[in-house]
Amino acid sequence: MVAIKLPDGSILEMESGVNGFDIANKISPNLAKAALAITVNGTTQDLSTPITTDATVTIITGRDKEGLHILRHSCSHVMAEAVKELWPDVQVTIGPAIENGFYYDFSRKEPFTTEDFSKIEEKMHEIVKRDEKVERIVMPRDEAIKFFKNKGEHYKAEIIEDLPEGETISLYRQGDFTDLCRGPHVPSTGKIGNAFKLTKVAGAYWRGDSTKEMLQRIYATAWADKKDLDAYLLMLEEAAKRDHRKIGKEMDLFHFEPEYAPGAVFWHDKGYKIYRKLIEYMRNRQENNGYIEISTPRVMDRILWETSGHWEKYGAHNYSGQTEDKKWFCIKPMNCPGGLLVYKQGIKSYRDLPLRVAEFGKVNRYEASGSLMGLMRVREFTQDDAHIFCTPEQMEEECITTLKLILDIYKDFGFDEVKIYLSTRPEKRIGSDEIWDICEKALANALTSHGYAYEINEGEGAFYGPKLEFILKDAIGREWQCGTIQVDMNLPQRFDISYIGEDGEKHQPVMLHRALFGSIERFLGILIENHAGKLPLWLSPEQVVVCPIVNEFDDYAEEVTAKLKKNGLLAKSDLRNEKITYKIREHSVAKVPVIAVVGAKEKENGTVTVRRLGSDKQEILKLDDFIKNLVEEARMPHQGE
Repeated sequence: MVAIKLPDGSILEMESGVNGFDIANKISPNLAKAALAITVNGTTQDLSTPITTDATVTIITGRDKEGLHILRHSCSHVMAEAVKELWPDVQVTIGPAIENGFYYDFSRKEPFTTEDFSKIEEKMHEIVKRDEKVERIVMPRDEAIKFFKNKGEHYKAEIIEDLPEGETISLYRQGDFTDLCRGPHVPSTGKIGNAFKLTKVAGAYWRGDSTKEMLQRIYATAWADKKDLDAYLLMLEEAAKRDHRKIGKEMDLFHFEPEYAPGAVFWHDKGYKIYRKLIEYMRNRQENNGYIEISTPRVMDRILWETSGHWEKYGAHNYSGQTEDKKWFCIKPMNCPGGLLVYKQGIKSYRDLPLRVAEFGKVNRYEASGSLMGLMRVREFTQDDAHIFCTPEQMEEECITTLKLILDIYKDFGFDEVKIYLSTRPEKRIGSDEIWDICEKALANALTSHGYAYEINEGEGAFYGPKLEFILKDAIGREWQCGTIQVDMNLPQRFDISYIGEDGEKHQPVMLHRALFGSIERFLGILIENHAGKLPLWLSPEQVVVCPIVNEFDDYAEEVTAKLKKNGLLAKSDLRNEKITYKIREHSVAKVPVIAVVGAKEKENGTVTVRRLGSDKQEILKLDDFIKNLVEEARMPHQGE
C-alpha cells in the first residue's frame, strides 16, 4: 500500500502502482473526466505513470496553468498529426506550447497559407473525435535516431543526435503519429476538446539559425473551453483595432525605415510631442523625489562592458567597431557603466547617500530582424534609467521608496492592476551566494513589509542581481512587462566605487538599477494601444482643433485658438474650405480629443460648441469656462492633486 497525500491534507491509502486515473476516480468521477496530468512530489507526470511509494499528489486539469500548458502542447501534436495526414511528405520539427497557444514548425517545399487553415482544423477536429490514446514510449538514443530516419523525419533524428550517448529518449504516440517529446501529455486526443484555432503562418529558421533552412511555422491558440477561446479571439480582434502601428499612421506620430534604419523610430512632430511629454512627466516626478539627472556618452570604450560583464553575456547584441588607433568602441547597450563613472568623480561620504541619479539614455541593441515589431521591439530606444547608490543599511528602504513611486506612476497612467514578480538568481551569474542572499532578501522584505503580493520568477534575475518586474494589465486584458528594480552589490565591486563611512573608512555602496517606463518607445506603444489612440488630454499631441462652420467665422476661430494657446494648450484652427462634417470626421480619425465648432451664434455670444472624441453629444460653453476646464484637465495627473 502507498499513502497518497492530497492538496487538502487528506490521505488516501491505495495499492502500490496506482496511477493518476485511479486517484482521480477515487476522488470524484467529474475530476477523473477533467484530469489531464498529475504532479507527484512536485514533478508533473502523465496520468498513467504508476506510483510505487508514498507521495504528495495533485490532479491537473485544463483550469490549471500547468494543465493548460499541457493541453496546448498536446494540441500541437494533434496539429502535426493532421498536417502529416494531409501532406505525408511534410517533415515535422518542433512544436512547443507558448503564451496563449502553441506553434509547430514544418519543412515543406510549398509554403502554407491561411487558406490551408480550415482543412487542417477540420482534420484536427477529426483526430480529437477519434479520441486516440496517447502513449509514452522510451527508446535508447541510437534506436530513436534509426526510428525517425526510417520514417524520413531527418529533423527529429538531428535533434536526438545532438543528445549525449546513452541518453534515453521519450516519444509519444497517438494513432499512427509518433513524435519526439519529453511530455507529459493528455491521456488521449479527445481530452483536448474543440476550443482551438489556427491564427497565422510565418517563416522560421531551423533552430533559429539564419544560415539554415527556412521552415513554415503555423501558430494556433487553444483553451480549456469554447468560452475562453471566444473571449481570446475577441481580444485579438480588439487588439488588431488598437495596433499602435495602425493608429500611429492615422495620427501621423511616427514611421519606420526598414531599409535604412531597421528597428529605429522616425518621430514626427505629433509623436515627438508625446515622447517629450512622457520625459517631462518623468523628469518632474524624479525631481520631486530627490533625483539628479545626468547624461553620458553614447559611444564608449568596450572595456567598460567587459568589466561589468555585459559583454560576455550580451556581446553578440552590441554594436561595436575598431577605430584607427586599434581601440574597440561600443554604442552603449545600457547606461550602467556611464552612471558608475559619474559616481566615481569626487569622494562620496555616507552623508551624500542615497544618491539617486537619473538618465534618459538612448541605447542600441541588435535584435533579429524577424523579432522587430513597431515600438514594442526596436533596436534603438530611450530608457528612463536611474541608478541609486546607497549604504547597505539604506538598501531596503530605497527599494520600498522606489516601489511606491513606480506603482504611483502607473496609477497616473490608468494602470491599477499591476503584477509583481521577484526574479531570483540565474544559473549563470556573478558574485557570491552570500551577496545574492542579501539582495534577494532586501527585495522580498520590501514587498512583504508593505503587503505587496508577488510571485517568484525562479532563475530569471539579471546576471548581476535579483530584480522586481512590474507587469501591467491593459484595457483589454493583455499583460505588458515594463518597469524593473534590480539590487546590485556586484558592479560596485567590479568598478571599485566607494564612500567614506562614519568610521572614516572606505565602504562599498549598494547600487539599485531602476527603470519605470522601461523604454519610452515601448511604453508609448502600450499607451496608444491601451487607449486605442484616444490619449488623455494631458498627453495628446493636439488637444483642441477649432473649426469654423464657414470661412466667414475664421477670425473668431483664430481668436479662440490664440486664447487657448496663450493658456498653454496645444490648439490649432482648421480654416480649410471644407464642410464641417468632413473636418469633424477627419479630426476624429486623427484622435483629436476636443473639437470646438464656431459659427454665428458662438461669435455673437462668446461661446464654443464642443464635441468630444467618441461622443455624438455637443455642449455649448462660454469661451472662458471652456478654457478654464481644459487647462485643469490638461494638467499632469500628479500636478492636479
